Amino acid sequence: MPRRPTANLTESDAPATADIQTIKTLLPYLWPQGQFEMRARVVIALLCLALAKGASVYVPLLYKDAVDLISGGAFDFTVLIWIILAYGLTRLGQQAFAQLREFFFARVAQRAIRMAALKTFRHLHQLSLRFHLDRQTGGISRVIDRGTKAIEFLLNFMLFNILPTLFEILLVCGILWAMFDYRYAVVTFGTIGSYILFTTLVTEWRLKFRRRMNSMDNRATTRAIDSLLNYETVKYFGNERHEEERFDRSMRSYEDAAVQSRTSLSLVNVGQGGIIAAGLTLVMILAGGDIAAGRATVGDFVMVNTYLIQLYLPLNFLGFVYREIKQSLTDMEQMFRLLDEEREIEDAPDAAELVVDKGEVRFEDVKFGYSAARPILKGISFEVPAGKSVALVGPSGAGKSTISRLLFRFYDIDSGAIRIDGQDIRTVTQDSLRRAIGIVPQDTVLFNDSIYYNIAYGRPSASREEVEEAARLASIHDFVLGLPEGYETTVGERGLKLSGGEKQRVAIARTLLKRPKIFLFDEATSALDSQTEKAIQSSLSEVSHNYTTLIIAHRLSTVIDADEIIVLRDGEISERGSHTELLARDGIYAAMWREQMREETGADVRELDVAGSSA
Repeated sequence: MPRRPTANLTESDAPATADIQTIKTLLPYLWPQGQFEMRARVVIALLCLALAKGASVYVPLLYKDAVDLISGGAFDFTVLIWIILAYGLTRLGQQAFAQLREFFFARVAQRAIRMAALKTFRHLHQLSLRFHLDRQTGGISRVIDRGTKAIEFLLNFMLFNILPTLFEILLVCGILWAMFDYRYAVVTFGTIGSYILFTTLVTEWRLKFRRRMNSMDNRATTRAIDSLLNYETVKYFGNERHEEERFDRSMRSYEDAAVQSRTSLSLVNVGQGGIIAAGLTLVMILAGGDIAAGRATVGDFVMVNTYLIQLYLPLNFLGFVYREIKQSLTDMEQMFRLLDEEREIEDAPDAAELVVDKGEVRFEDVKFGYSAARPILKGISFEVPAGKSVALVGPSGAGKSTISRLLFRFYDIDSGAIRIDGQDIRTVTQDSLRRAIGIVPQDTVLFNDSIYYNIAYGRPSASREEVEEAARLASIHDFVLGLPEGYETTVGERGLKLSGGEKQRVAIARTLLKRPKIFLFDEATSALDSQTEKAIQSSLSEVSHNYTTLIIAHRLSTVIDADEIIVLRDGEISERGSHTELLARDGIYAAMWREQMREETGADVRELDVAGSSA
């Protein structure tokens, strides 16, 4: 089937329309449906913002009145006191309303960040295994991290800094026009317009350096995480220097892009400073001329100067804010683009809960390939009867593990059907399907948490007694009690503090605790020594007795008691039957058996045939 190409998460050449779309995507988080408290907080915060800006615009007017009163010769000191008190209270109100705005909006902002991150996290878990195999976790983690920080920055600065400042500029232009004439408003507005246009054009040019910085940052972080996760492999091959050079290449590219970004900033600062200086000079000349002509007072001159300083100080900050807003929009776009990734595997609109009565599993002429050019299964048909065990064996690449992934519906088959108790797994919900199956995988990956947490992960609601009973059945309880911290022992990143056998036994306990209707053992004892393997095989046989069990195995000695053994080769079934029947047939299975017994015991082939036939 055709696969949707995945989006680039490291760079964005999105036009302004994409920025607008990103903001539209964010708006529902700020005005959440059905949450009256959050919406009320938004309204109150905006009201406080308006009052704060109103007070900010009124402050210079009071300052003008005070200056005019003082410069007019003899004056009533009581009147001056009232003006000064009003001035002080207005400035206090400006700060108070700004803080109240923050008080009411803080929870809205943090709720928006949390819900956006949660939605992205949830969506990532709903994407297909193919997506996650194609992605590098470090890069995705950085995208989400930068995206959530970008939301916070955008809300704090764009909503409560840039937009209010623009609103204040319009108010000031209107006041200057009304009190003097249009020239003041034109010069002020023209200066600000030129400033914004210059900042926009130069920042757009500089963004290519920031995008490259992001790309190199993602690459360096991904390589570092990948290297550290594979610490033992690096040590095995003595490739520390290789890893250092590989990491340094990414960091060198980041360094070059960062230097270009920083040096180009000088051009922005010089241009912005020149525009502001020109605007200030022109307006002050206009004010001075009006005073000389008797059309303005000293208070007017002071008021105009105060307004300009009050407006231009935020504009000095606007250059940084604009650059960061553009970067934040890029970071948010990359995170929201994850939400646009289509789910390859989705529940049917009328999907029902899987009802498992007997637990019969049936593969009917199943064909599947990870791509059209790479067929894996070429028409596989077999049945695992309810309460019986069936083993799949064969050389590497035969398609054994693919069958387990298809049973869990990590991929959809190309043709045929997979049924559980007669229900096509494509017609039931994925959640109910996966609840019914318990797997012990070949490559056990544990969470960087306690042993107790990792076992209890099979059924988080289980009691401590149930967790410990599962550990006993998996032959790990005594080992855990012997540890200084017992069940609270942390297993480390991906379980690196435990041996392969210990990790496998934790995985077995986790699956036993899940109490599934169907068991799937994918090389479940591959990492265990012979003695432990026999003990766990006995436990597995006991707990899976009378349960439908599918066993994927490389070590044939673990499947000799299976009700049926299916030999896969090149994506097809080559042989099937019981252990004794397959040995008597003297085909592929018998050859594999002799080879493995020779490797394990070194005994004579004929003796092994006799031993195998009597097994």
